[in-house]
Amino acid sequence: MVSTTSLTSATSEQLVQGLTPDESARMLAALEFASTAYADKQCSSGQGALDFAVGVASTLAFLSTDIETRIAGLLFELTVLDTDQAAVIEPRFGAGVNELVSGVRQLIRLRELTQHQSAAAGAAGPGRGRNAQQMAVAQVETLRKMLLAMASDMRVVLVRLASCVTTLRYFADIKLFNDVTCAYGRETLDLYAPLANRLGIWQLKWELEDLSFRFIEPETYKRIAKMLEEKRMMREGFVTNAIARLQSEMAAAGIQAEVFGRPKHIYSIWSKMKGKELDFTDLYDVRAFRVIVADVKTCYTVLGVVHNIWTPIPKEFDDYISRPKPNGYRSLHTVVTAEDGRPLEVQIRTQEMHSFAEYGVAAHWRYKEEGGSNFQGQKYDEKIAWLRQLLAWKTDVADAVVGQEEQQREWVEKLKAAALDDRIFVLTPQARVIELPVGATPIDFAYHLHSDVGHRCRGARVDGIMVPLNTPLKNGQTCEIITAKGAPGTAGPSRDWLSDEYTVAARTRSKIRAWFHAIDMQETLSHGRAMVEKTLQREGKTAVNLEALANKLGFAKVDDLFLSVGKDEFSLRHIEQALHDSGEPAEPVDEVFLGKSRASSVEQGAKSGVLVVGTDGLMTQLAKCCKPAPPDGIVGFVTRGKGVSIHRATCKNFAEMRAKAPERVIVTEWGRAGADTVYPVDIFILANDRQGLLRDISEVFSREKINVIGVNTQSAKGYARMTFTAEIGATAQLQKALNAIAEVTGVQEARRA
Repeated sequence: MVSTTSLTSATSEQLVQGLTPDESARMLAALEFASTAYADKQCSSGQGALDFAVGVASTLAFLSTDIETRIAGLLFELTVLDTDQAAVIEPRFGAGVNELVSGVRQLIRLRELTQHQSAAAGAAGPGRGRNAQQMAVAQVETLRKMLLAMASDMRVVLVRLASCVTTLRYFADIKLFNDVTCAYGRETLDLYAPLANRLGIWQLKWELEDLSFRFIEPETYKRIAKMLEEKRMMREGFVTNAIARLQSEMAAAGIQAEVFGRPKHIYSIWSKMKGKELDFTDLYDVRAFRVIVADVKTCYTVLGVVHNIWTPIPKEFDDYISRPKPNGYRSLHTVVTAEDGRPLEVQIRTQEMHSFAEYGVAAHWRYKEEGGSNFQGQKYDEKIAWLRQLLAWKTDVADAVVGQEEQQREWVEKLKAAALDDRIFVLTPQARVIELPVGATPIDFAYHLHSDVGHRCRGARVDGIMVPLNTPLKNGQTCEIITAKGAPGTAGPSRDWLSDEYTVAARTRSKIRAWFHAIDMQETLSHGRAMVEKTLQREGKTAVNLEALANKLGFAKVDDLFLSVGKDEFSLRHIEQALHDSGEPAEPVDEVFLGKSRASSVEQGAKSGVLVVGTDGLMTQLAKCCKPAPPDGIVGFVTRGKGVSIHRATCKNFAEMRAKAPERVIVTEWGRAGADTVYPVDIFILANDRQGLLRDISEVFSREKINVIGVNTQSAKGYARMTFTAEIGATAQLQKALNAIAEVTGVQEARRA
């Protein structure tokens, strides 16, 4: 443990580096306060509290953060060890420092949770199912976003990263290898190293990865470190000669540049060896150096010099200057074949690009136009806006979603569209992280867990306290849902939950509406069943086969008949007629049209233009089962009391009627109808179900000037089956529309029904 007297002037100088005299005085006062407050205290890791605090503050000073961030890094552990000390921070060091300390403490509250979730992700390997692996990785992704969302000030994240690297350094110094250090390494590798990467702080990212890897895979770490050491003299000698040759060529070309070797990161080497199945000697960046120049133009000039000296390797050139990485990283990367035939990697960048690559978001404060540390200024706001875009997690999430490319793209776009400020993260009692929109209530939370949990929700505890169901939830709260007892489906939601007061998520309201729709459908079904059964009793036909009756009336299932009767869409007179029919199949029932038919439609009484050969004045009607339209081949069937029913020659119903009563078949043909007469036809479409499909198909009908008067859609197992009833003038118009519909994205089949 470090005592108060062990703080050297070098430590003080390190902590005040880059600060103004006034800020330096504040920093030293905070250091003096910490030296006394931390006396004889230890962190949970076993490290002396003062050692830890100074280590965190020194790391933050290395990143050139502002005075408030450094003081917060120095003091937050004090409030963790002694919560009463939290009241001392604001009076002594200001509201800004106090807010940062509170933010860091809030993140530290998640330690137990992060360890649990990280362990789950770490166990998600080849031995687990794909779904389990996806869920574990997705939970870690959500948790990373939660850590950032809970940190309203990005400096809180910097303090947390600095504390992680300080603890890992301590474990490495005392060479402590046990389950605790392994779990801490896994937590850091899964959560905090990716955060450092997304913030662009490479200095911390590499160190967090290497230190974590050292405790997770100690034997592998030692093996790679040994291979690096064995080849170090040869490698360094080669790189030194290569640098000297390049410097000579650049001097001859009048280029001023700084050239130095790249540090070797063991975790990165292991990842590439594992991911690309390469041998250690085949890795490109084991032998590598960087070139730092004055401007972008010179970067490309140096690239030409490098490719002139050594032969470039095809497909190993990356231009991150013209196409920066998602986190803003910019540089030129090229791999060339050296004199000994082995690869050599060269990175070329400007000084500003290099500072950004090393310090990430912290580098923005190195390049402030004005002195001081005004974090409320315009430059800071611009950088935070940039940072919010950076945090879309595009690369990590795309890797996390295993399988279908379409699913990957949809998931990535969903995350990109969800700004952190529009989301909150709430915990289940089992420490699962649930992402919800801002303003979400316990009802939204319940339906996100499961539809049945939402339907049976009767109360909620938030952080152990009973709250009303319309209470807005906040980041980091733990929510427990109290459900009604009984079998699933016996309890249901309230219609009041559809109001803005109780729910904000569209997904929640959709599930609530689906519940009430199902209830209404069940009531309609029961009502229709009762009406049909009453009709059967009145007619003395209670023993009739209901399935056969429904099919005879044109329904696929009995329930369809009951629903149609219950909605008053189908007359009971048709049932009575079918019961007394001598076996002749009933005419197909009329459809329920959603749209309004045109006045010139044969549905509205317009002349169909059908001629009955050899007979004048007979009443004709177009059959609903096959919906003929010119120039279809047609035939007539003389019905009882309804004139001649006109069918398409290929109609299956007509074939059955002709087989039973061939004497009632009559020859018909198309005559002259009105110029604007239209005929209803059914169009069947099979397509991959997606958002906007119905809209795109409707646009085709609109473009072809076809009036749609009925739509029936069903979705199951990713497919949409749609039946449109449209009014056309002739089948040529229909065929043109079908060809256009077939071109719509996702449509697999489009035909006349």
